[in-house]
Amino acid sequence: MRSDIDRILISREKIARRIVELGEEISRDLARLDEDDEILLVPILTGSIIFVADLMRCLPQKIRIEILTASSYPGKSTTSQGVKIVSELPDDLSGRHILIVDDILDSGNTIRLVREAIESRGPRSVWTCVLLRKQIESAMNTPCEYVGFDIPDEFVVGYGLDYDDYYRNLPDIGLLKREAM
Repeated sequence: MRSDIDRILISREKIARRIVELGEEISRDLARLDEDDEILLVPILTGSIIFVADLMRCLPQKIRIEILTASSYPGKSTTSQGVKIVSELPDDLSGRHILIVDDILDSGNTIRLVREAIESRGPRSVWTCVLLRKQIESAMNTPCEYVGFDIPDEFVVGYGLDYDDYYRNLPDIGLLKREAM
């Protein structure tokens, strides 16, 4: 499987350092909340599973987690096929502080759809955190408070990101060889 990788874009060491920094940034911002306020993490699965597990260990605040499943790259697609929320959103979001966590921001459609759906349920605040943001207009113009890395507009795998449900377990983020796609 590693032989399918053309090159590593972001090493596991660089990812680990940046996640600690993101945790510190988020914690500083959340420190302004009342001590009794809890944060509800809403990771968008499946791609964000590794990222959210590492990120939440860097947040000292009182946290709950409610997973949300969305799909936009089914099977062997390397371009979005339109986003669908596959699971139900939590009902009780009124007055809560929400942090949406996703693996990659490219078209912006997933983040916008999820954020609008959550905001319609009356939370006190909503923030978004992504590990990767593609350097394309649609992504750069999508509101996102916390970004791990800005990357070129290339299809990446590893650290939770997949191609046809494979490669999520790679510890680095890399580019697939053409013959592997």
